Amino acid sequence: MKTRTTPGILLGLLAFFLMMNLGLAQTSENFYTITGVVKDAGNKRPIAFASVFIDQAEVGTVTNSDGAFTLKIDKSLSASNFTISHLGYSTARFSISTYLREERHEFLLEPLAVLLQEVVITPSDARALVEQAIARIATNYPDYSSRLTGFYRETIKQRRDYISISEAVVEVDQIPYTHRSGTDRVKVIQGRKSGDVKRMDTLVVKLQGGPHVSMLIDIVKNPNILLDKEYLNYYTYELVDMVKIEDATNYVVEFKPRVNLPYPLYYGKLYISTEKLGITQAEFSLDISDKDKAVQNFVMRKPSRLRFTPTRTNYLVTYIEIDGKYHVNYVRNELEFFADWRARIFRTSYAIMSEMAVTGRRPDGEGRFPIRETFRPSNILADMVPVYFDEDFWGAYNVIEPDESIESAIQKFNSRLER
Repeated sequence: MKTRTTPGILLGLLAFFLMMNLGLAQTSENFYTITGVVKDAGNKRPIAFASVFIDQAEVGTVTNSDGAFTLKIDKSLSASNFTISHLGYSTARFSISTYLREERHEFLLEPLAVLLQEVVITPSDARALVEQAIARIATNYPDYSSRLTGFYRETIKQRRDYISISEAVVEVDQIPYTHRSGTDRVKVIQGRKSGDVKRMDTLVVKLQGGPHVSMLIDIVKNPNILLDKEYLNYYTYELVDMVKIEDATNYVVEFKPRVNLPYPLYYGKLYISTEKLGITQAEFSLDISDKDKAVQNFVMRKPSRLRFTPTRTNYLVTYIEIDGKYHVNYVRNELEFFADWRARIFRTSYAIMSEMAVTGRRPDGEGRFPIRETFRPSNILADMVPVYFDEDFWGAYNVIEPDESIESAIQKFNSRLER
């Protein structure tokens, strides 16, 4: 019997409760900065989670939920262009020199319709399509070790207010996709967090696992979440659409549970390229219709009188094609829940989000991180990094623009503490 990855591990376990050297990156004289917002050329709506990158240097970031981004480009790369891409839009390339002015630029992407006559074969058996994609993992994904640089953020909101924000630049010791005997190792390079929230509420929520857990969302690397052949019998599959991602046509395969098991399953969509049969994106959620099943997968520790009720989960992983291979690009985890005390009337809503963008990658010739230097599954990022907010904190590192200004969120947070 295979060991199952419990669905809750995909977000990290929650803990309810009643040190590092900050070597900053190089100065701004050594890199260019481009700031902008990506929008639909037709309706001018922001495009969330679009990829923004330098092709030849494998450097980049993603837009936030408002379509905003900041891209930092090392001058030593001698790059002349950068690229923006997103599902359902034509990939666009822009000249770096045109957008170096210190202002937020607007970048428009053209919607891209898929002409079905372009597709020679439309599979009638969606499950067979998924099986073919699984069979081609060894061909479509890196068979060598890589050293990834990434930016990780986790936030916790109580109702509409932020009560915790933690961020870190990390490096990932990524093993080949063909290896199943080891795991990727994550090392925190530099991090910061918002102030202490313990004075704000009697209930403190913390997220365990952090960036280590984010790497588990790479479902191709970790097939025991969704792509293990044994699990295919647990789901029904249906081909529901065809879309363009980075100008390549993709099948959209929808899946949902077909059996009732002692633990919850998932429902969602897989995006599979028509040409290479590579999985290029996955969007999925945990089936939380049975609350009792779901609860045991999320909570590590809580007071006995506290009730935890999950109301929504969502997971996203995207891949980017580089030199004929698909590489993990961006992952995002979301959980919403209610917490209330037994024998009391009121209850409080919480929303937890963690995301990680791979901002750089290179073949790894340096060897693996020592275990003692890695971020463990039991670690809590907010307990490991200092309270430190400064405009130039990240230096030349590429990060994800926050949905709300970090400084604004902290100012609101601190004003509540002073009341």
